[in-house]
Amino acid sequence: MQIRDFRFPADYESVYQLWASMEKGVNVGRSDTLAEIEKKVSRDPDLFLVAESDGCIVGSVIGGFDGRRGLIYHLAVAASFREVGIGSRLMEEVERRLRAKGCLKCYLMVLPDNTELENYYRRRGWHLMDYVRLFGKELQ
Repeated sequence: MQIRDFRFPADYESVYQLWASMEKGVNVGRSDTLAEIEKKVSRDPDLFLVAESDGCIVGSVIGGFDGRRGLIYHLAVAASFREVGIGSRLMEEVERRLRAKGCLKCYLMVLPDNTELENYYRRRGWHLMDYVRLFGKELQ
């Protein structure tokens, strides 16, 4: 198994199918279309990572960095490849790359019904930020 940069557009369909296969934790939406992923990759391609085993994509994570804060999206590992450290390797690598860019603080979002993922992130040193509320707005 290797961790490597996402290759656009060649990896898109496999990664999209991985996200869609997730029982919970990854909501596939309009920001996950081919055109939207192309925008993401053009901004910081080195923060979109995949885990590949025998030519198949079995994991992914997207990092973002705006020059001040980082954000983690879509950590996903195929069901048959879980509990062997792939998610941890993806997170370690994206965090390493964010630090290398000068990122001091990073955020991620966990859906309220995903307690397993909450516990996973807590074990990795992330903490619940219950002192802020997340707001969102559709711009188009």
